[in-house]
Amino acid sequence: MKILLIGATGMVGSRILNEAISRGHEVIAATRGNKKLEFLDNVVEIVLDVNDSEAVAEQASNVDVIVSAVSPRNTEDAFADAVTFTQSLIAVYHKIGKRILMVGGGSSLNMPDGTNALDLTPEGILPEASGMRRAYGMMVHEDINFTVLAPAGIIEPGERTGKFRLGGRTMLTNSAGGKGNISAEDFAVAMLDEIEEPKHFRTIFNVGY
Repeated sequence: MKILLIGATGMVGSRILNEAISRGHEVIAATRGNKKLEFLDNVVEIVLDVNDSEAVAEQASNVDVIVSAVSPRNTEDAFADAVTFTQSLIAVYHKIGKRILMVGGGSSLNMPDGTNALDLTPEGILPEASGMRRAYGMMVHEDINFTVLAPAGIIEPGERTGKFRLGGRTMLTNSAGGKGNISAEDFAVAMLDEIEEPKHFRTIFNVGY
């Protein structure tokens, strides 16, 4: 497949890029331009502003799917940033009709007891978390082909095991009933699995151990 990956140099995006390449996919790796990728086969690196829907649509016109690994910067403007880039992705879909997969946040999920996971989010990352939850809500209210994959709580660099659990909008918890976790490497495996064999449509699901 041919994939447009937006945010290809980020912590999660770079793992998605590596996983896609390992499976033989072609990737247009879009970055903000402040980092350079090492030379990789089957990768075309471009500088792209996710908020420029015309430019994104042009780059995505010949791909199979769009993957957004963009996260709002954790500042007081994070909520507005998430709304802006989500509006752009929605506009792109209406222009060219390509499936969109988004890296979501655990704050977009609900706990097993029904509690909104956003209510358990530390204040320091609340703007970013609120923005990601709003982004999911915006996608739901549009008639578009999208999927959001969220980590079950904590996501950080780690090991690629290929062994994990999948859940719906209810967060997969750890053995103590608290927020779960997933390595960025295994998150990427789950994302590529969904790209290759779509099973979740117009919804959010989560991955955790």
